[in-house]
Amino acid sequence: MLLSLKDIFAVEGAELTVDGQLDFSEIELDGLNPFVSPVQVQAVVYNRAGVVHLDLHTVFTFCHPCDRCAKDLVLHPDYTFTHVLVQTRNSDDADDVFILVHNDELELDDLVREDILLELPTKYLCKPDCKGLCPQCGKNLNEGSCNCSTRQVDPRFEVLQQLID
Repeated sequence: MLLSLKDIFAVEGAELTVDGQLDFSEIELDGLNPFVSPVQVQAVVYNRAGVVHLDLHTVFTFCHPCDRCAKDLVLHPDYTFTHVLVQTRNSDDADDVFILVHNDELELDDLVREDILLELPTKYLCKPDCKGLCPQCGKNLNEGSCNCSTRQVDPRFEVLQQLID
């Protein structure tokens, strides 16, 4: 989605509103394609006192297995992002504060993709106290305990354990 911002930069008080969908189904995370629905994007670009702002609101459906028990999670993230757009940048400006717009055009797809990927959690849990899977039999410990022995001997001390037995 390419936005032409020439009029926004030129006229104080100008505003542009864009609604659309972005297809991120080809994005691969952890060997999966977790974006199961198009990303709904509402963007508002406005010039206030000579400063151009971009407000983004995104909603989508995201499916990823729990990192502990492998149960599928279906999430419906609702993210909001704000950026300041500039046509030129001083060498003193921090890279993450301003978005540089070349030729008065902004490629919204790339910006939204980066914002969402940076906002996604690094660990996916079905619940904060997920017990995970038994390392011996693979049973989901959230559904109940298993009959496996919880006593484990460090492999380096197995010879000593044989002496005790």
